Amino acid sequence: MDGMILNAAAYTHTSIAIADALAALPVPVVEVHITDISQREPFRRHSYLTPHCETTIMGKGLEGYALAIHFLLRRNV
Repeated sequence: MDGMILNAAAYTHTSIAIADALAALPVPVVEVHITDISQREPFRRHSYLTPHCETTIMGKGLEGYALAIHFLLRRNV
């Protein structure tokens, strides 16, 4: 695997286990959210995953996945 695109949904805000797993990965990770979590309920504004990801794409709907692919390709992954 050369990179990962991850939408962890509600686990974004609750899973330290997933954050620990991401920290152990030797490849770049792009965090994707269909909605803009910074504009949602207060408990959804924190991501345990963001510190372990190269970038976060949010609020772009399904287009966010295409943007994540392009991001990784531009990195020459």
